[in-house]
Amino acid sequence: MTDNGIRTTWPPASSQAGSWGDDNEEPPVKALSPEEAAALRSALPMLSPWRVLGLQLLVGLLCVVVIRLLTGSGVAMVSAFYGVAAVVLPNLLLARGMTKRVDSAVSAAAGFMGWEFLKIAASIAMLVLAPKVLPALNWPALLVTLAVCIKVNWFALIWRGR
Repeated sequence: MTDNGIRTTWPPASSQAGSWGDDNEEPPVKALSPEEAAALRSALPMLSPWRVLGLQLLVGLLCVVVIRLLTGSGVAMVSAFYGVAAVVLPNLLLARGMTKRVDSAVSAAAGFMGWEFLKIAASIAMLVLAPKVLPALNWPALLVTLAVCIKVNWFALIWRGR
């Protein structure tokens, strides 16, 4: 120590080899018995991606009907339907990929990233190709339906949290 009270030696005298100096260490992870795991699964039910996908499709088709009734335009209706497809079809890819069995947490995380990337790429490709697929495209109808279908994911998360 210097005369101004600042320590000049490293490491501090109180540190031990291999310690990060944490006084509040977490308890070790305890493996669950099969009965405890079953009880935890029943207490925290999983939300099926297929149900969310079905709800997206149902809400999207409802939007298509509402847009048809409000506008009276077949072009707007077809554009709205394409908006539904731009959400539901890529999410179908993700749901299919995520319901496969995996061996480890690392492969599950890598698989999720891969399928999510594929979903985003498919959505972007469908939106870029929209003017070519539908020459008479109504962008507002497509985008409104697309946004409503995307919000179904948030609704499902909120519903699950209840």
